[in-house]
Amino acid sequence: MVEKYKKENANDVVFNLEYNSERQRLLIPEYGRHLQKLIDQATHIEDDETRNKAAKYIIQVMGSLNPHLRDVPDFQHKLWDQLFIMSDFKLNVESPYPIPSRDVLQLKPDVLQYPQNFPKYRFYGNNIKYMIDVANKWEEGEMKNALVMVIANHMKKSFLSWNKDTVKDDVIFEHLYELSGSKINLLQSTEELLNTTDLMRTNKRMSNKISPAGQPKIQSNKNNKGQGKPKPFQKNNNQKNQ
Repeated sequence: MVEKYKKENANDVVFNLEYNSERQRLLIPEYGRHLQKLIDQATHIEDDETRNKAAKYIIQVMGSLNPHLRDVPDFQHKLWDQLFIMSDFKLNVESPYPIPSRDVLQLKPDVLQYPQNFPKYRFYGNNIKYMIDVANKWEEGEMKNALVMVIANHMKKSFLSWNKDTVKDDVIFEHLYELSGSKINLLQSTEELLNTTDLMRTNKRMSNKISPAGQPKIQSNKNNKGQGKPKPFQKNNNQKNQ
């Protein structure tokens, strides 16, 4: 009898086992399977009053996961929408908010139209093109000439930062002439841009300033003479020979 009883109970245990591959897919996994089963049971309640009470109870359980947002109206609206979604829109209860539909849930937002800029000389960046457009609108004079030289020097610095090669001023003037729509012409000018060495030194100085916060800068060995060397072993005189 005992062996027969064990076999029958073992069969019941095997029969009641549920594997994840055999279970129903959770629509909103963050609430877990027990809450999903509560919602499934509420959809099969025939009495309207009892079903509405069950829905309000489920909302309270869902809100208990985020107690600091439980009484916020927008959060309550979100919980009711999730309740209908998890019931596969089969739950027929009175909601204090508009009941969502399956069609609205499946709507996709419109594709955002991002500005597409494909400049010919990408190493200059879009800001240089914006500065050139501003310079084209200025009246002729010393202020405009000073701005044009600032733009040209910045173009040379950007060129050296990305290409790591020396560049002649004529090349920068040709690019400036092209990017300005033939409105800024320095090809026949006697102006000279900053020296390549000075521009590269400026880039290095700026890169050192933009070092990650909290990390000490490595100083040269000249300023650290005598530091970092291991100290010679010193005998502790306080220890007495035993």
